[in-house]
Amino acid sequence: MPAARESLLDAAFTALARRPWSTVRMVDVAAVAGVSRQTLYNEFGSKEGLARALVRREADGYLAGVERALAAPADPRERLVAAAEWTASAARGNALVRAMLTGCWSERLPSPTLSPVPSSSAVPAQRRADGPLPSPSDFVGLVRDRAVSALSGPGTTRSDAAELARACELVVRLSLSCVTAAPGTGGVTELVRAVLTTPPRSLGAAS
Repeated sequence: MPAARESLLDAAFTALARRPWSTVRMVDVAAVAGVSRQTLYNEFGSKEGLARALVRREADGYLAGVERALAAPADPRERLVAAAEWTASAARGNALVRAMLTGCWSERLPSPTLSPVPSSSAVPAQRRADGPLPSPSDFVGLVRDRAVSALSGPGTTRSDAAELARACELVVRLSLSCVTAAPGTGGVTELVRAVLTTPPRSLGAAS
């Protein structure tokens, strides 16, 4: 039941914004979503299952935003700038995204294990949430690889691709540093533009 699932995740996210996860009750999440508590348990199995599914959804939402930024009709350098700006914005506006990107989980948040967990649930989406959750290092690779894929052109050589990957990873790591320590005037935008003043040939030529 996709609609009920999304309603439950929305209710859980709203509850988390108002109080610590440890005080969020399953019965209240179900009530806000307009479903029975049994439906909630059928869908997620447990409060830990709900937490994992919520973290997974927010991770997927963040990565989808990265892909939108990289797909914008703009100069390749500005597309990397847009991805960096999205990273900073998403981390400011979403405590779960910030925790996932930095690895710093406050006492207010759920702290699901990143490794896979066993489950007997027959719900396909729940099985996906039982899989591994991305660590900060995983996000570096995931965003870097998406950037390389989006910015590589048909004539990109192997050496150009390697240089592009290094530039993309530098931007990703710079973006994450701005999440943990807020930059000064100009923010992440000016920092990324500064490091890409003399970009790799492949980045300057990509389309």
